[in-house]
Amino acid sequence: MLGENHAFSIEFPALKELLVELSARDPDFDTQNKSYCRLDEEIRNLELGGAPINDETMHQLKHDRAVLKDKLYTRLINEKNE
Repeated sequence: MLGENHAFSIEFPALKELLVELSARDPDFDTQNKSYCRLDEEIRNLELGGAPINDETMHQLKHDRAVLKDKLYTRLINEKNE
């Protein structure tokens, strides 16, 4: 779906508190989380704004977002299970 928001707080509401906590105490995690949020917003804006972008570039942006999401999610789950 075009323009869908993939923010962690929407997709994983049960992890929201842990996301905030981990972002506050781990600068590397916080940097990755902010990169994920910026990338998600960029993709949404491109989709909704009809900005000229080729399919390969959009695919790469979405791939990069998925890679970051997996890293963040894995870290959150590992933190939760400790």
